[in-house]
Amino acid sequence: MRIKRTTPRSGITRRTRLIAVSTGLVAAAAIAIPNANASDATTFSANELKSANSSVLKADVPGTAWAVDSKTNRVVVTVDSTVSKAEIAKIKRQAGANADALTIKRTPGKFNKLISGGDAIYASSWRCSLGFNVRSGSTYYFLTAGHCTDGAGNWWSNSGRTSLLGATAGSSFPTNDYGIVRYSSTYPVSSISGTVGSQDITSAATPSVGTTVYRRGSTTGTHSGRVTALNATVNYGGGDVVYGMIQTTVCAEPGDSGGPLYGGTVAYGLTSGGSGNCSSGGTTFFQPVTEALSAYGVSVF
Repeated sequence: MRIKRTTPRSGITRRTRLIAVSTGLVAAAAIAIPNANASDATTFSANELKSANSSVLKADVPGTAWAVDSKTNRVVVTVDSTVSKAEIAKIKRQAGANADALTIKRTPGKFNKLISGGDAIYASSWRCSLGFNVRSGSTYYFLTAGHCTDGAGNWWSNSGRTSLLGATAGSSFPTNDYGIVRYSSTYPVSSISGTVGSQDITSAATPSVGTTVYRRGSTTGTHSGRVTALNATVNYGGGDVVYGMIQTTVCAEPGDSGGPLYGGTVAYGLTSGGSGNCSSGGTTFFQPVTEALSAYGVSVF
């Protein structure tokens, strides 16, 4: 499910980009791989969980994502189809005495950054999705994924790149995955909507685990799912690690990156990446939108 840019980015990297449009990605049921010596009755301290959590990052295995599950008192490590048994063993070895604090789960497909709230937007050589329109006073912007804005200048609303939207004004990736584009002074303010499709967005928040959420995308339309974890860390490979992500079971496909995750009138996140597709399902991750709003001093409307 990896889509490459047609033109390398200024010789700086050959990083793969995926196109994304909207809110959310579908996650299929994960297949648990039981820990050999784990006991469900074991209680781990906060320090032990913190150490186990850090050990997964130190193992540096691409195709992994992890978060602390307070209900099970474990660090749940989700691994995609590229992660081998040997790499799972490596993660456990890195955890050492805290290996039993890890719960390993498999998910279909491969974790990728998904580069198209929900309308397609075009950079010079790739497509992404518009997340949410935002503003600061009378100045208007839109948010999208940071792996979309990374290395991008101008953005257009059509594939022919004749209708200019604006230029990238800020970008944060990896570690975070958000970026902001300032609308051109020639773009009519009357055309800038505070909606996702027909859904008005009036506020922003962080959802709770179990919350039903929606994603809208130019590739796959609108899909729903639920939040399965907060503060997840995802290793996309090549040094692209992002932190503090919302993990969900909403499906998405290439062309969905940067698009909006929302529920009713509340904005939740920006599509980062994941595995699978909208036929077989997968696991997907979203940059919390509240962090991007705070970083750029803007608000939804």
